[in-house]
Amino acid sequence: MRPTIYLFGDSITEASFADGGWGAALANHFCRTLDVVLRGYSGYNTRYAAFQHVPLDEYKQNLHSIVSSLKKQWPKTLILLITPPPIDEDGRLRHPFVENPSGFPERTNEAAGSFAKACVETAEECGIPVVDLWTRMQQYPDWRKAYLSDGLHLTKEGNKVVFEEVMKKLEERGLSLEKLKADLPLFADIDHDDPLKAFQQ
Repeated sequence: MRPTIYLFGDSITEASFADGGWGAALANHFCRTLDVVLRGYSGYNTRYAAFQHVPLDEYKQNLHSIVSSLKKQWPKTLILLITPPPIDEDGRLRHPFVENPSGFPERTNEAAGSFAKACVETAEECGIPVVDLWTRMQQYPDWRKAYLSDGLHLTKEGNKVVFEEVMKKLEERGLSLEKLKADLPLFADIDHDDPLKAFQQ
């Protein structure tokens, strides 16, 4: 079987296969070498509470459980955690999920930073790589407009940042096109007078 990358997550992950999405970019980059399978579902979490909220300590415990379960089932699997991106609170007020008469955003960047920190800590405790989107994206002065479409979800430029950061981590761990075998012979390498020969080598 071909190697496979599974993308677990929520709406940001689900949208990664949209036009310009980072998941689609991964699938395109690794075409003919491995499969990229999307398993991110909008709004899903372990509680199904209001505004998809899970308490911080429970979130960290959940991450540990997920990593532990994957390592137990597939000890050699490369696991990469990705923190939440930053939150543009004004963007959330302009694009609320539901009617929001309170005038306060349902998410804050400070809270997102706490969850990002917990994600980074979990990765360190588990000895696995992590992409710190929350920190990385805020290094760009115009990140709110450039990287976020509604204060939460990613623009094409935001998706590009995720793709580039994920690729760096994968390449650091030896997962690159140079080290992966292409699936089936390239068309140019097939002798059209004896096509089976290329498939028997």
